[in-house]
This record gives sequence, C-alpha cells and structure tokens, in this order.
Amino acid sequence: MIRMIMHGCNGRMGQVISGICKEDSEIEIVAGIDAYTGLKNDYPVFVNIAECQIEADVVVDFASAPAVDGLLDYCVTHKLPVVLCTTGLSEQQLAKVEEAARQTAVLKSANMSLGINLLMDLLKRVAKVLAPAGFDMEIVEKHHNQKVDAPSGTALALADSLNEALDNAYAYQYDRTQDRKSREKYEIGIQAVRGGSIVGEHEVIFAGTDEVVEFKHTAYSKAVFGKGAVEAAKFLAGKPAGRYEMRDVITAVCGL
Repeated sequence: MIRMIMHGCNGRMGQVISGICKEDSEIEIVAGIDAYTGLKNDYPVFVNIAECQIEADVVVDFASAPAVDGLLDYCVTHKLPVVLCTTGLSEQQLAKVEEAARQTAVLKSANMSLGINLLMDLLKRVAKVLAPAGFDMEIVEKHHNQKVDAPSGTALALADSLNEALDNAYAYQYDRTQDRKSREKYEIGIQAVRGGSIVGEHEVIFAGTDEVVEFKHTAYSKAVFGKGAVEAAKFLAGKPAGRYEMRDVITAVCGL
C-alpha cells in the first residue's frame, strides 16, 4: 500500500483526489495539509507541512503557488517524492523545482490528465508527417468563464510538443488582430474561448489543402486530473531523485 500526503487536501482537487484514493486499494492518504481546516477527513490534517511527522511514500500537491517553497523544502529534507500540480509558479520557484529534483523525485506537469499527455505524444508523431507536407497547425482551447489566464497552460504545452517534434524555435501566434500578416512556416496559432462552466477542451487542427485532420480532448469533470495525479503518485513512489513528467507515467501504464 502506497502512503500519500495530500498537500491542499481541502481544496476542490484535494477533495476529488481524497474520494479517488478512498476507492483505490493500492494507495491511501495518511495525512493532509491545508490552511483551511473546516472540512472533516478520514486522515489527520495539518495547517503547515512542516508540522507533519507522519511517514509517507509520496506527496501530491494541488495547493497554491506561495505554499510550494515550503513543500519543496520538506520533500528535500525527507527525501520524499512529490507530484507537483500547482501552476503559476515564478521563475525562482521553477528554478527551485529543478534544484529539488537533484535530491528527490519530482514530477511536474501542466496537465495531469492521462488523455492530454497521451495526446501530446501522438501530436509529435503527427506533426513530423503533416507539418513538412504543408499542413497549418492551430490550437483552440475552451474553458469556463472564471479562468483568467489565456492561453491555457495546457494549450502552451501542446504547442511545445509540436515545436519539439519539429525542432522549431518559432513562438506560437496568439491574437492575430494585433499582427496582420500571412502565417509563417510551422507557425502555431492558439485561440482561447472563455464561457459558461466548460471544464476544459483542447482541439488541435492540422489544416492542409483540401483536407483537415483534427485531434480533440474534452474534460467533463476535474476527476480526470485527479485520476492522473493518483496514477502519477503510484508511479513516483520509490523512484530515485530526478525530474519526471507525465509521459513517464504514460510509458509505465500503457507501455508506449
């Protein structure tokens, strides 16, 4: 049985993951960390991770950017693997993530969905064939009306996958209303939609002459991110120090 600490246990994702782990015989949450203690959980909850002395095999983090520094310090001190899901980290914090990975196992991903991460690998293969054949590449991402950042981190990660496949240094193109010119070779356009309660939808379009190829991923609930995080925790427990990504989890789970 893998023993897990849930960092940010009383947030929306923390509660989703708590429910998933309760039904999973391979993993259990032995402690939670959250500044808010108004919810009742089946495990002890600490306001600060430094107060937690419970033995664990891995930490899953879905908290806030300001809490990441203390989390990384704790995981380095205890040589505890960490699945880092919090977004919006500063450049200094990202550098600290890389430093921590030299001393313990760290898995960080822009999107914890297994489907999205599998899509990223598929896109690399497709881009190597279609982009040189003259297909234009566009990404359309849709999210709920409370999401303030655009493009989404996942859309940027998808664009990075395409660029990586093509050894392409060209930056993505967002909001063409400010830059009126014909598109460059291997240019990646990104469009953002914000409305309603859309959890997350990402569509990648390869548009060629007289034919279009489309790839689409739709998240209907936040549970898809929770399931991915739990699979990542199972994968990371016991791993040596190093920097890991969700593609490593995909390889381990699917053998791809």
